[in-house]
Amino acid sequence: MNTYTALTKQDGDWWIGWIEEVPGVNCQERTHDKLAASLKATLHEALEFNRKEAIQAAVSGFAEEPVTV
Repeated sequence: MNTYTALTKQDGDWWIGWIEEVPGVNCQERTHDKLAASLKATLHEALEFNRKEAIQAAVSGFAEEPVTV
């Protein structure tokens, strides 16, 4: 399980948020709770999409190795 950083703020009647570490993962919702849930779901989808895209690009003969930063 990994931990990511959400930047959130209220803008008028809306809550908006971004995941710092993953470009393109951002959401807008009416409540902070809904925003948190949307960010989590969107992050999960983005990571899964990126994973599949990387595997397809590598085609075959690749090794998966953990990387810790």
